[in-house]
Amino acid sequence: MDDLARTKEILADLVAFPTISADSNLQLIAYAGDLLSSAGAQLSVSLDESGTKANLFATIGPDRDGGIVLSGHSDVVPVEGQEWTSDPFVLNERGDRLYGRGTCDMKGFIAACLSVAPRFARLDLARPLHFAFTYDEEVGCLGARALVEEMKKAGLRPSAAIIGEPTMMGIIEGHKGCYEYTTEFTGLEGHGSQPDRGVNAVEYAARYISRLMDLGEELKARAPENSRFTPPWTTVQVGRIAGGNARNTIAGHCFVEWEMRPVHTDDSDYLKRELVAYVDNVLLPAMRRVSPDADVVTSVIGEVRGLLPVSQSEARDIVFELTGKTEAELVAFGTEAGLFQEIGISSVICGPGSIAQAHKPDEFIELGQLAACLEMLDKLQPKLTTPQKRR
Repeated sequence: MDDLARTKEILADLVAFPTISADSNLQLIAYAGDLLSSAGAQLSVSLDESGTKANLFATIGPDRDGGIVLSGHSDVVPVEGQEWTSDPFVLNERGDRLYGRGTCDMKGFIAACLSVAPRFARLDLARPLHFAFTYDEEVGCLGARALVEEMKKAGLRPSAAIIGEPTMMGIIEGHKGCYEYTTEFTGLEGHGSQPDRGVNAVEYAARYISRLMDLGEELKARAPENSRFTPPWTTVQVGRIAGGNARNTIAGHCFVEWEMRPVHTDDSDYLKRELVAYVDNVLLPAMRRVSPDADVVTSVIGEVRGLLPVSQSEARDIVFELTGKTEAELVAFGTEAGLFQEIGISSVICGPGSIAQAHKPDEFIELGQLAACLEMLDKLQPKLTTPQKRR
């Protein structure tokens, strides 16, 4: 069986695991672990607090620093409310496309990695090849955040990471961070005819949003000169607000779900500092004059650092050589790459499929993209079998 046929077979198995972020990924991790273990890899599986999610970190080759990581997330987004023309959890081949949830985001890359693993296991590797498959990327990169902490504690020091998000095999060297929050407002309910006797949580949430939007405008002026990002500044966005139970009742509770995508951490520090000052000095004093128990609490859903473009990048240079490309770009969407970069691993994003297909009904990946990914991975062999110069 050739590499592409084997990859399709593995991808069909991966798609059949409905690893929506709200559900368990343990069956997929066990499946991937069996394939890698059969190829001779050393496995490390770590569970989340619930015991229903797991990361898999596997290594082929010598126990030493300087390895290369191939990384992908195992979770997928929901299919509810989407109109699919075929079962989203059954791989469906139509023409040169493979349809199914997760085919491009990003089980296609994982399937390619699993397909070529036995070949690398047969080589006399001078540096290790690592496989990192994570949980809950779609809801805050929770698995990768836990994984990099485990790598730090274990003293694992790979030198480069390739994160196989769908880029049409283009090379991505940077993206903004993705910081997500929920802010909850606790007021005091009462009759709508006497608003001065209550604390309307919805109204205070609206004031908070107004301040948030004003700060978002201020951030535009802080855009770095010659920024390559689109848009070039840190963005702020409110995704959801909910509260109250009737138009004639003072709302006792409200929550706001919002995010920012910082170009650099100075912007996020500035926005959070200004919001805390606004809540402490303006909103809470007004709320607590009526109800001492009134409160505003912000919970961090996820703070995933961006991938910062750097002048010297081993990972980028490796993928330049593997693909023959000479240009690297920036993207708007977030990935786990910044987490690897944060612990000192040179990181780049390059993988099969188009982000334009991700999260949509009838998600697909083209066979040509899988073939291009397999070709890139095949060309990785000399990087692992040839001793590397000390940097």
